[in-house]
Amino acid sequence: MHLHIIGICGTFMGGIAALARAAGHRVTGSDRNVYPPMSTQLAALGVDVIEGYDPEQVKLEPDVFVIGNVMSRGNPLVEAVLESGRPYESGPEWLARNVLMGRWVLAVAGTHGKTTTSSLLTSILEHAGLEPGFLVGGVPLDFDVSARLGSGRHFVVEADEYDTAFFDKRAKFVHYRPRTAILNNLEHDHADIYPDVASIQRQFHLLLRTVPGNGRLVVNGADRNLAEVLGMGCWTPVERFASDAAVAADWHLVADPAAAYAKFSVHRGERHVGDVGWGLLGRHNAENGLAALVAAHHAGVDEAAAIEALSRFRGVRRRLELRGTVDGVVVYDDFAHHPTAVASTLEGVRLKAGEGRVIAVLEPRSNTMKLGTHKTALADSLRGADRVFVYKSPEVKWDVGEAMAPLGGLVVVHEDLARLTQAIVAESRPGDHLVLMSNGSFGGLHERLLESLKARAAA
Repeated sequence: MHLHIIGICGTFMGGIAALARAAGHRVTGSDRNVYPPMSTQLAALGVDVIEGYDPEQVKLEPDVFVIGNVMSRGNPLVEAVLESGRPYESGPEWLARNVLMGRWVLAVAGTHGKTTTSSLLTSILEHAGLEPGFLVGGVPLDFDVSARLGSGRHFVVEADEYDTAFFDKRAKFVHYRPRTAILNNLEHDHADIYPDVASIQRQFHLLLRTVPGNGRLVVNGADRNLAEVLGMGCWTPVERFASDAAVAADWHLVADPAAAYAKFSVHRGERHVGDVGWGLLGRHNAENGLAALVAAHHAGVDEAAAIEALSRFRGVRRRLELRGTVDGVVVYDDFAHHPTAVASTLEGVRLKAGEGRVIAVLEPRSNTMKLGTHKTALADSLRGADRVFVYKSPEVKWDVGEAMAPLGGLVVVHEDLARLTQAIVAESRPGDHLVLMSNGSFGGLHERLLESLKARAAA
C-alpha cells in the first residue's frame, strides 16, 4: 500500500508514517514546515517529504491520502484530493483500521499527562516482556522513538481529545476502541474547537461507549468532571486511583511531599503493594505512574514487575527534561501549556530546588493560550515561581501584561527573544532553576540560554 500523508511532520502523523513503514508500506508525505528533527527522522525511515501543498501531488496516485487534522478546506492539496475522487481518511482512522484491529489497545486520555502516562505504561509492558506497540505524543527516553509497531498483542496509544480531521469533528480517541482506558483528568482546553467543559465531556462519553464490558476504566477518583462523565453512562468495570487518602479509590499512593514525590508507596485497598523510587518530580507524575501501574495490571502485568519498571523509568523528552546545568544554573524544558500543568510543573521544581530560586519562562503558544481563554488563571498558576518571564509572540493578541498584573514586579513580559534571553541571563545566578514552558520549540531559547550562560561563565 502507498500512503501519502498530508501534514506529515506533526508528532502524531510522523508516528503514523513510522508505523506504516514498519508494516512494509510505501510512505510519502507533505508539510509546510519540513525541518529537523522530524525531517531527519522521516528521511531515516525512507519517507520522501515534499515541502508545501502543491495540488500536483495528487498525481502520485497513492492508494490512500491520510489527512492530518491541521488541514482545512481551502488548502490547495486538500481541494485537489476531494476533486480527484481518490480515497482519503484521517490518521486515527488509518491507525485503527491497519494497526489496532485485533490488538489489546490501552488508551491514555486526559487533559494533562497523556504523554508521560503513555510512556510509563509502555515501559511497564516492555519490562514485563510483552513487547508492546505504541504511539505517543513525545519521545520516551527508554525507546528514543515516538512510535513502534511492536511484536506483542498490546498497543499503547496516547488518546488525544483534539478533533480528528476537517471531515470528522469527533475526538481522535473515539476511533481507538480500547480494552483498557486511562482517564487521567478533564479540564477545559482546545478552546478553538470546544466551547466549554461540557463539550469535552461529551467526547469522553463517546469514548466510554466503545470500551467493552470485559475491559477496564482506570479513572482519577478525585476528578469531578470525570465523575460526571461516568454518570452519563458506563458499561465497563472502573478502578479508581488517587493521591489523597481522603478520596474514595481502589488504589492510593502515599508520599512525602517534601521529597518532591521522588519516592512513594503504592497501596491497593489496605494492602501495601510496593515502593517506587524514581527521577520524576511532582505529585502529578506520581499519579501518572500509579495510573499506568493499574492499567498494566489489568493487562496481566505482575504488581512487583510494574513497581520495578516505574523505578527504572528514565522520563520523556520535553517533560521537565533537564537540558543542562551551566555555572550552577539548571535549565529545564517542559511542555506545560495549560494553567494546571504550569502550576504542577512549578510545584515539582520547587520541591527539587530547595533553597534555590525557581524562574519560570513561559510562551503562551497553544491555540487555547493564543486565544486568551485561560488568561485570567495564568498569573495564579505562576505563583510557584520566584521570578517570571513571559514571551509574547505576534500571534498573541491579548494583553499579557494586564493578565500578569497580579504578580506585580515578579513578572517581565518581552516581545523579542534576543532581549528575553539577555534579561534571563542577567537575572540568573548559581542555584537557580530555569523552567522553560512551551508546547513548541520556543524559538530555540533553551540553546540560546545555555550558550549565553556558558559565555558569561567563560568571561
